[in-house]
Amino acid sequence: MVIAIVVLLMLLSIGLFGLLLAGARRQAAPFFDHSFGFGMVIGAVTDFLDTLGIGSFVVSTAIFQASHYLKDERKLPGTLNTMHAIPTAFEAFFFVTAVAVEPVTLISLVLAATLGALLGSEVMTKLNQRWIQLIMAGALVITALLMAAKLLGWISLLGVANQATGLSGWKLLVGIGGNFILGLLMSAGVGLYAPCMVMVYFLGLTPIAAFPIMMLSCALLMPISAVNFIRHDRVDYRGLFGIILGGIIGVVVAATLVKSLSLTLTALSWLIVLVSCWTAFSLWRAAQRRKNVL
Repeated sequence: MVIAIVVLLMLLSIGLFGLLLAGARRQAAPFFDHSFGFGMVIGAVTDFLDTLGIGSFVVSTAIFQASHYLKDERKLPGTLNTMHAIPTAFEAFFFVTAVAVEPVTLISLVLAATLGALLGSEVMTKLNQRWIQLIMAGALVITALLMAAKLLGWISLLGVANQATGLSGWKLLVGIGGNFILGLLMSAGVGLYAPCMVMVYFLGLTPIAAFPIMMLSCALLMPISAVNFIRHDRVDYRGLFGIILGGIIGVVVAATLVKSLSLTLTALSWLIVLVSCWTAFSLWRAAQRRKNVL
C-alpha cells in the first residue's frame, strides 16, 4: 500500500503542476518574475512550519494580509490550497510511511476528506469577496483556539490512554463523517491538522496514528480541490511557482535537519496564535467596510 500511496501522490503532484502551468498561461501570468523570490520565502517559511506541525494556512494568510500580496481576496482559499498542495505531498512522503494505521481506516477517512474538499471548493468558488473575508476570519479564529488548546496540552490529554490503530463499526462511520466535514472546512481555509487530531483522539486511536491520517488527507484533498479553484480562476499566480519551490525546500529542511526545537516552537506557536487573531480581525474589519460600501 505504501508504494501505491507514493505513486498516487507523485501523479497528483505532476498533474496539478501541469494544470497550474495551463492556468498561468491562460491568465498570462509569468512563470518567473520579480515576485518569484518573495514567493520562495513565503513557501519556505510556511511549509517549514507546517512540517513541524504548526500549520501553513494561518501564517500564509497573515503574510498575505500584512504585505497586501493578493489583489483579490476571493482567490485566497484557492491560492492557499494550490500553493501548499505539492509541498504537502512531500510532507506525506516523509511521514505517511512511518506509522502503521489499519488500511480500511486510513483509506476511508482520507477519501471522505477528499470528497468533502471537492464539494467545498465548488461552493467557495461561488462566493463573493465579503463572504470569503468573513469565512476566512472565522477559520482563523477556530484555528487559533485549537492551536491554543494544543499548546495548553488539552488535546493531548484526550489520547493519553489510546492504543488502537484502526476504527470499526460506529466509530469508523463517525470518523468518515467527521473527516468529510473537515475536508469541507479545509477548502474554506480551516486547517485540518488540529481538528482531525481531536476527532481521532475522541474515537480512541493512538495519538501517533493521527499523523498519517492528517498528512495523507491534506496531500490528496488539496490537489483534488485545486482543480475547481483553477477551473473557476480563483487562484492568484503571482509568485505561485516560487512559493511551491520554496515550500518543497522548507519541507525537506524541516523533515531532515530539524531535530529538537521544542522551546522555540512553543514560543513561535503562541506568536502565531496571536497573529491569527489579528489577521482574523483584519479580515472581519475589511468585510465590514465592504458591507458599508455595498
